[in-house]
Amino acid sequence: MSARRFEGQAVIVTGAGQGIGRGVALALAREGAQLVLADRAAIVEEVVAEVQALGALAVVARGDLETWAGAAQLNEIALAAYGRVDVLVNNVGGTIWVQPYQEYSPEQVEAEIRRSLFPTMWCCRAVLPGMVERRQGVIVNVSSVATRGIHRIPYSAAKGGVNALTASLAMEHAHNGIRVNAVATGGTEAPPRRVPRNEQPLNEREQQWYQGIVDQTVASSLMHRYGTIAEQVSAILFLASSESSYITGSVLPVGGGDQG
Repeated sequence: MSARRFEGQAVIVTGAGQGIGRGVALALAREGAQLVLADRAAIVEEVVAEVQALGALAVVARGDLETWAGAAQLNEIALAAYGRVDVLVNNVGGTIWVQPYQEYSPEQVEAEIRRSLFPTMWCCRAVLPGMVERRQGVIVNVSSVATRGIHRIPYSAAKGGVNALTASLAMEHAHNGIRVNAVATGGTEAPPRRVPRNEQPLNEREQQWYQGIVDQTVASSLMHRYGTIAEQVSAILFLASSESSYITGSVLPVGGGDQG
């Protein structure tokens, strides 16, 4: 295996400010990628600095990827910096509220879908014309095994949409030399989020519901543990690299045996 699988490749990583996205960005930098790091939080600037300290090229893209305008701007930034997009890693998403489905307001349901489905849809739409024109490209969508899970049903539905998008895009564009896959992440140990998805602290009832998620996640994993960021990053980089050249339209569960 080459230690520089992404030498000279132009790669977009969304949600790069923290967690798995930051881990992906640093790993790609070590393997020679030229990066566009996208996030709406200012902390992504720090990740750009980390990447540059590793000797990699990197530019920042701040914006709201829940909108078409934000995704289109991200693509323009990539084209201005590198002239193309070789790889897109769609990592934006995550549960905002933790509660049984009947507790969600209609506004909360819509917000969850906007957060965990639309950034992936819009970013795929933004980069596809260039990939089709060049007849090559790789898209890796970060999904979740929580397509079967409790207390976050709108998020589960959004990630189910990501899985369907992955399969259908792969089928539609294989003849254009474009591969599309997803990693369905399981429960993952990560430092506390510096920019929370929900700024309101959990109340006692919500803490109980959150513990229900933790218990169900561990029970569903054959290994009965959470994974690490490094374990998720390795799978994402595999699907983004030429090592997976005969894989497309697949959703790879990385959840200790939980198939989602």
